[in-house]
Amino acid sequence: MTRDATMPWWQDLTPRRIAGLAAADAVAVLPLAAIEQHGEHLPLSTDLDIALGLLQAALPKLRPDLPLCVLPPLAVGLSLEHTAFAGTLSLAPENALATVVDLGDGVARAGIRRLVLFNSHGGNTAIVDLAALKLRAAHRMLVVRANYLRFAPPPDALPADELRHGIHGGALETAMMLHLAPHKVRTEAVDDFRSLGRDLERAGRLLRPGGEAGFGWMAQDLNAGGVTGNAKLADAALGERLVRHFASTLARIIEEAKDFDLTTLAAHGPRWGVA
Repeated sequence: MTRDATMPWWQDLTPRRIAGLAAADAVAVLPLAAIEQHGEHLPLSTDLDIALGLLQAALPKLRPDLPLCVLPPLAVGLSLEHTAFAGTLSLAPENALATVVDLGDGVARAGIRRLVLFNSHGGNTAIVDLAALKLRAAHRMLVVRANYLRFAPPPDALPADELRHGIHGGALETAMMLHLAPHKVRTEAVDDFRSLGRDLERAGRLLRPGGEAGFGWMAQDLNAGGVTGNAKLADAALGERLVRHFASTLARIIEEAKDFDLTTLAAHGPRWGVA
């Protein structure tokens, strides 16, 4: 039996149906993305398109009886590092954190105690990490931090050098967009966008954007065009392979979130008394 691939949107339900999902101990998924520049070859919607594409591809891989709902995606995230480029939208860090926590509070009020924060934008990572902790502390709920950029890629899909440094608009994102939304890709603008991080690594430096000792950076610090990675390595076949692989990982994470024993989340911390 194959699971219905229709996206189970939270906003399409009613209070009674949400209550039914809570009674069934459902998993809620909150997609987090960004609307930001990805050079001239990819659209501002790249992170959102990838997040929704991976989630859509994961649905048929889930067991049919798993109760699930998907919250409205948080399309605009924390994109401070890209604000020098026209079109980028960004929440302030404190607003981004408050928004994710407020949405998680709403899930908890509905009686759902399993929440997957599915993130497709590197700039959201710190917000997701902190929001998960705040929601756990406030509600004793399971909050999963799932960032596809942290998922292990398929073996030999891309050179290790590209995986380390092609972090924005490189082969990975371009390939998936060529599969998910080829009409949005301007193939004539695809290029090899050299990264400062790659140069520093080849010079043997420990201090790199994402090295053992990293530093805060703006996109134009890494490449004048705000893009890093060799997008020329991308094609639709690679994108299909990446989407299939990452979707399988996401489906496994959602299933493990459903199967997680909530009794392992302690009701309170240790109490220190005076002997």
